Amino acid sequence: MKSSEAKKEFIQAWGSLGSSWGINRTMSSIHALLMSSPKVLSTEEIMEELQISRGNANMNIRALIDWGLVKKRFIPGERKEFFEAGKDIWEIARQIASERKRRELSPVLDVIGRLKETEDQSDPEFSALLKDMHEFTATLTNVMDRFQQSDRNWFFKKLIKLIS
Repeated sequence: MKSSEAKKEFIQAWGSLGSSWGINRTMSSIHALLMSSPKVLSTEEIMEELQISRGNANMNIRALIDWGLVKKRFIPGERKEFFEAGKDIWEIARQIASERKRRELSPVLDVIGRLKETEDQSDPEFSALLKDMHEFTATLTNVMDRFQQSDRNWFFKKLIKLIS
């Protein structure tokens, strides 16, 4: 398989994986394209490579910037905006974990914490549910915090120990 074919297959696969994780296919495809590109790319180059509209490209590039996965780069003498994505998969995974924690786990913890404070204890099953959900979400948050602060060796040693 030629490198260009492998790159296209990678972009398609990453796009599909992203949609499995709740991220739209175009956003994941742009991320894959930028990760696999040896140079920064303009919006026009992204549009051409992925055959997407300017609005779709701009919206998804902005979302990737919001996620901390893509950075805008300026090239002296150029009027266009250029973009690049990090290549270190470990850093990418940590950034995604950080954003998912911020966007998904933290709001759940806030809601459950608020509900636990106002709960009148007259429904023991509901109280137990809130307690279990809080413990689970807090534990998951702690695991994600440890993952974000860890290096590769620590994480993989713990993972191997867990599955052994």
